[in-house]
Amino acid sequence: MAKKQDKLWHAMDSQRTLEALETSREQGLSGSEATARLNRYGRNELPEGKKSPAALKFVKHFNDVLIYILLVAAVIMALLGHWTDTIVIIIVVIVNAAIGFVQEHRAEQALEGIKNMLSPEAQVLRDSSPAAIEAAELVPGDIVLLNPGDRIPADLRLLSSSNLKVEESALTGESTSVEKQTEALEEDCPLGDRTNMVFSGTTVASGTGIGVAVATGGKTELGKINQSIASVEEIRTPLLQQTARFGKMVSVVIVAVAALMFGFGYGLRDYETGELLLSVIGLAVAAIPEGLPAILSIILAIGVQNMARRKAIVRNLPSVETLGAVSVICSDKTGTLTKNEMTVTSVVTSMHEYGITGTGYAPEGEIIRDEDKEADPEQDRTLKHLLICGVTCNDSVLTEEQGEWKLQGDPTEGCLLTLAG
Repeated sequence: MAKKQDKLWHAMDSQRTLEALETSREQGLSGSEATARLNRYGRNELPEGKKSPAALKFVKHFNDVLIYILLVAAVIMALLGHWTDTIVIIIVVIVNAAIGFVQEHRAEQALEGIKNMLSPEAQVLRDSSPAAIEAAELVPGDIVLLNPGDRIPADLRLLSSSNLKVEESALTGESTSVEKQTEALEEDCPLGDRTNMVFSGTTVASGTGIGVAVATGGKTELGKINQSIASVEEIRTPLLQQTARFGKMVSVVIVAVAALMFGFGYGLRDYETGELLLSVIGLAVAAIPEGLPAILSIILAIGVQNMARRKAIVRNLPSVETLGAVSVICSDKTGTLTKNEMTVTSVVTSMHEYGITGTGYAPEGEIIRDEDKEADPEQDRTLKHLLICGVTCNDSVLTEEQGEWKLQGDPTEGCLLTLAG
């Protein structure tokens, strides 16, 4: 069964899919079989790259030409017995590294928090009975039950679908929800047109369905994207490239001038070697812009904090400057870059026209009749029945979390719930 996660599941009918995965739509997997498959396939989680130790991350912030020169100067100062100057130089270097390390550590913690939020439960059939399990324990062959608002925990081949629509913008970039069905498709059908499949990381907008897990963890389409991102070659940001060029240029000039000064003083002026060396090192240290790395780190850290306040997490400090270097963004993805919220602004019946105030999914605002006075649904039976229909013929759910209203389901149905509220 090692290669079963790589089959063209969309081209197989439901019965062949169940037979290939050795599972049953009515009974699902047994507990013992699920455990065996979990050991065989591993947990349903995206594989993580090796994490660098904290000490290595801290040392990484010393990787700068100017820092190298400062450290060499500190060593020479220590050898000459000038401990005050040595300590000052070392403090500057350590403070610079600490600023960058602390900021990146905070960003990583925020990313870990998001990762935990994206680990939902899954409703499955185990031993013929519905059960809620951790999505990480889902295995190929599990029968998964789908309801409005569910985040799909793995790649599934649909076995049944009742008005099922799935929001797949996380995978395809399209903001409109896709209507699903269960019939087999052509083998060369592109990913975005595989309407008999639902994919890990996408969300059920409306309707219900039943699917069988065909791929988990790194074998899912989302996992393949994760692997592609991990293999991308890292390049240095424009700011780091400019800083590196500047550091090398300054370093060459400083070393050359220091060597000339030492040669001039030793050969033509007959200065004592120790005193001359001390003067040359003092000149070199004074010429090095030791505050530049610290100032850059502070400025970038302020940028990262400003982005965080706007709910945008930047992991690496120089990435803030890279965003600032962007001059043009070309996109047609309405709904994926925008909030993808819908709001009712007016209602028209056979008797009256109503204006609606308020935005978003918070049930706050007024219903104004004929642009004159606030309407009372209890007195207007037509409006009351219309609002009741909007709620009863609705699969979406509005929830309030820490004062913020969130929608589970289709945006159109969500705005009707808000209107009724």
